[in-house]
Amino acid sequence: MPTETPDTQHSPDATPAAGLPPGELIRLEQVTKRFGDNTVLDHLDFSVDAGKHVTLIGPSGSGKTTILRLLMTLTKPDEGRITVDGQQLFPATEKEVREVRKKIGMVFQQFNLFPNMTVLRNIMEAPVTVLGLPKDEAEARARELLEMVGLADKCDARPTRLSGGQQQRVAIARALAMRPQVLLLDEVTSALDPELVAGVLDLLRDIARSTDITMLCVTHEMSFARDISDQVLMFDEGRVIEAGSPEKIFNDPENDRTREFLSAVL
Repeated sequence: MPTETPDTQHSPDATPAAGLPPGELIRLEQVTKRFGDNTVLDHLDFSVDAGKHVTLIGPSGSGKTTILRLLMTLTKPDEGRITVDGQQLFPATEKEVREVRKKIGMVFQQFNLFPNMTVLRNIMEAPVTVLGLPKDEAEARARELLEMVGLADKCDARPTRLSGGQQQRVAIARALAMRPQVLLLDEVTSALDPELVAGVLDLLRDIARSTDITMLCVTHEMSFARDISDQVLMFDEGRVIEAGSPEKIFNDPENDRTREFLSAVL
């Protein structure tokens, strides 16, 4: 699949990472994933350029979330090759995997916050334990992020005392605390009450506009996908069946399956 050339503002280093074309940050080559007799990803090929925002759409079970779980190393492919920033994520040694994983943050559907830790500690934990950041530096970073997500007054609260929307904002701050190159978003509003969805999506829009983080997003919020995406990929049965700009995919899709899916969800 052809990829777009990134803007110069997203390319701080003029020298491309070894083994990747200029600008390319993520590549999946012939990736296959099976669960029993069910082939979830079928010899999948696709790539994402640095600084781009790519949204995966398609019916449930089409393999979208599995891609994010592969990039987070929560599961492994049965076949194929995954590369991030010129480093192999699969196949790779445990040490190599740990190094690549530092570059990737993920926000899950269900928040996954530590209930026994304060909000501040939830955000500080990974930078201290994984990156070896001094505690005072990690705390300053956490407080800055809580200010950004509108929760500066919740530092000492436990996650269970927060609303779902507030917990998801903490989860976003926690992912950003690692200063990732790649942010993975997996249906981040699906567990929220409808009145809380808009606030979380507005926050993510702000992050998309104000940072050069590469985003890979799985969502059923089509207006959000239209707003933030440089490219939209339509998935069906473990393959990309159509790819293009939001304008092309939402206004003039070429594939019958894409048209059928969009008519059902829009």
